[in-house]
Amino acid sequence: MCIDHKMTCRCGSNSASFNFKDEVMPVEVIDKLYCPACSGDVKYNSLTMLKDNGWIIEYDMDVARFMSNKLPFGELTPELLFDEGYCNWRGVYPTDHIDSVIEREELVKLAKINPKKYLEEFKRWGTERMERLANEGWRKAHERSPYT
Repeated sequence: MCIDHKMTCRCGSNSASFNFKDEVMPVEVIDKLYCPACSGDVKYNSLTMLKDNGWIIEYDMDVARFMSNKLPFGELTPELLFDEGYCNWRGVYPTDHIDSVIEREELVKLAKINPKKYLEEFKRWGTERMERLANEGWRKAHERSPYT
């Protein structure tokens, strides 16, 4: 089960929703969140931070290490927390769970009129959308092999 948690960035201009896979990590594992507007002046620390398309998530690695006994991995890094889903965006990017619903609304109308066409269009939309998001630079839009 995944629970959504919404957090506002340091400057207060933007927010992001997070998932916590299997509720292994608590929301306190996120120390700070920086959006593209407030991340420019941040001194990046790869030991505690993860960059994703202008956003920076700063993890409290002490909290992560304390909870890591529940993880099947060796070295605990911000990349592992994010890429394995223990603390990452709800969706592909910070507001994806909202935007994708809006994008799908037109497709849902088609489902009632022509179900076969709906399935074709839904598949096309999903493929093109992930390609677009990958080209925009979103980390979760790129396929990764486990434990990388």
